[in-house]
Amino acid sequence: MLHRTLLLTAAAAALTLAAPIPSANAQTPTPPPASAWAREAAMASVTLAPDGQHMAAVISPDGQRRAIAIWNLTDLNSAPFIVGSDDQTEFLSVQFVKNDRIFVTTQQLSNYNPYSGSVERTYRYRTQLIGLDGNSIRQPQWEGLNDRQLAYEGFGSLVSTLGNDPNDILIQDRRRGDVYRYDTRDGSMSRVERGSDEYFGMQADLDGNIRARQSVILAGANTAFVQWLRHPDTGAWEEHFRYTVTNREPISVIGFTNDPNIVLVQSTQGRDHAAIYEYDIRNRQLGEPAFAHPLFDATSVVRSRDPAHYGEILGFNYGGERGRTYWADPNLEAAQSTLRQAFGIEMTPVSWVDIASGQRSRFQVGDGADIEITSFSNDFSEMVVVKSGPRQPPEYYLIQNGRARLLGRAYPEIDQNALGETRLIQYAARDGLMIPAFLTTPNPAIFGDGPYPTIVTPHGGPWARDDLDWDPSGWTQYFAARGYAVLQPQYRGSDGWGQRLWRAGDNEWGGRMQDDKDDGVRYLIEQGVADPNRVAMHGYSYGGYASMVAAVRPNGLYQCAVAGAGPSSLDLISRRVYSSPIGREYQGRYLSGMSPIDHVNEVSIPVFLYSGDRDTRVRPNESEAFAASLRNAGKTVTISIFPDMEHTLNTWTPANIENMLTSVENYLRTECGPGGL
Repeated sequence: MLHRTLLLTAAAAALTLAAPIPSANAQTPTPPPASAWAREAAMASVTLAPDGQHMAAVISPDGQRRAIAIWNLTDLNSAPFIVGSDDQTEFLSVQFVKNDRIFVTTQQLSNYNPYSGSVERTYRYRTQLIGLDGNSIRQPQWEGLNDRQLAYEGFGSLVSTLGNDPNDILIQDRRRGDVYRYDTRDGSMSRVERGSDEYFGMQADLDGNIRARQSVILAGANTAFVQWLRHPDTGAWEEHFRYTVTNREPISVIGFTNDPNIVLVQSTQGRDHAAIYEYDIRNRQLGEPAFAHPLFDATSVVRSRDPAHYGEILGFNYGGERGRTYWADPNLEAAQSTLRQAFGIEMTPVSWVDIASGQRSRFQVGDGADIEITSFSNDFSEMVVVKSGPRQPPEYYLIQNGRARLLGRAYPEIDQNALGETRLIQYAARDGLMIPAFLTTPNPAIFGDGPYPTIVTPHGGPWARDDLDWDPSGWTQYFAARGYAVLQPQYRGSDGWGQRLWRAGDNEWGGRMQDDKDDGVRYLIEQGVADPNRVAMHGYSYGGYASMVAAVRPNGLYQCAVAGAGPSSLDLISRRVYSSPIGREYQGRYLSGMSPIDHVNEVSIPVFLYSGDRDTRVRPNESEAFAASLRNAGKTVTISIFPDMEHTLNTWTPANIENMLTSVENYLRTECGPGGL
């Protein structure tokens, strides 16, 4: 038995909402301005102390600067303690590691590399530990670093909070890989495991002993990822699993149990969707699945931090239409049901065809929103619940004494009534493969029943996916609020939907991966959703590449293409992937197809390119080179290089996001094809 029933003191009781939800606006809502999306989230990363006495979060009252707020939960009527940041530092996340110690992750705008001494234009990440008074706890003095380098490293990586130890945590030197036991009271630390160039992915058991690690054996097509475990009796390192870059069936340790001989592993071997198994180390034997979802990947385990039940399994996480938790503990399962009812969550069925087997089934999803228990005290007397969805900006609630208290809304200026409806759909590609997609359509009370001008928005990666949850980029609802339908195809090569869909994208850049996007457009036209004369593609990163390919393809589906930070040449992508020996073998062998820059003479629609001048992942010269080639070929092209903008969303300033949204909107309205979109 993997769990023990725990006492749930408040959350499963009948709930009352301490703060009312605003009623719907009786007047026709207006589209929220770009600034409503561009602001820093008013609240994020809410975390509870293990004893339930304090709570912390990243906040931004003015939408421009982030701060940390720390509440005393015994006196919620008092204002929280605020920890501010300087002009160069932004708080990203907070996590209680002890009752009075908070692990903080920050990013810093950098113009100088303290390790190479060279000029750079990017962001660097730093971790630190603070007390309830906001003061920093003395950071480790990592070996071989000067003061400037130490300032960037901070506390390194958090390996384990050591929930059953009142003082210690495990941290890792990110440069050397050494793992240390660190005393959060006096700042002393002792090394428990040396790092090396050969091993990575150090994992600690429930008592803080490093008992799992990984390595890579470089051997061309036989390059393998190897999982090592310490023997429970001798402590000797032994190889237990390996998978190669050609079979690509990952198997890895995801957690330890209270039995030193039993670990939990995630595996896709022989399966389309990953399952979680108990593994007997001594006998080298996988047991029956501890958790397997019939349609989606099992991803991780939720454990108890309560000293009386420390480490026992409370639930399993899996990647459904959004990140979900299957609660093995019956009290938590009951709490989830009670909370859904209290917050007015309605579940709706989705008809689904399994991509690998073709079997039909149904499962339930939240209608427009759902709730998630994201943090809880050891005894469950306090919980943080987030209500969010594709048309519901995140709202944070504290569950305490049977009452739900609204803590804050992430995007308070956005009127939900102006937003569209998002649903999970599937359509058949031309070769019969079922393609998942998220379809957002405008509010019919405002824009009618369609057909609508439509934007196809492929995700980046391409080994990534979208979710049926709030999209902070604005690429879906910002445009739905302005009358556009938005399709997010989970094209072949997308990760998180099973092995068959993922592998089907191998070496199909600009080929069948692109067919999936075009087939989605044809499906929407057949369904009466998309106006066939008003369709555009807007993608970013890999999605920007896909938009460039859409401009090249002579299929007449698109009136224009908008490409954000897109690589225009597969040679450039390959060189970046091949710069890493592991990347060369693991991803490089599946990366071939069309380079848009080689086909500029075939472009027949207007193209808008944009990038950030600080982008170090897809440098702006890739957009500039494509623009120059288009101009030389006499094609219609517009390009914007946005100042002080890096590649990833978490680095974007409010000015970056507002500039991006309004630039794309203006282009679509005025320059996309004949007469605008």
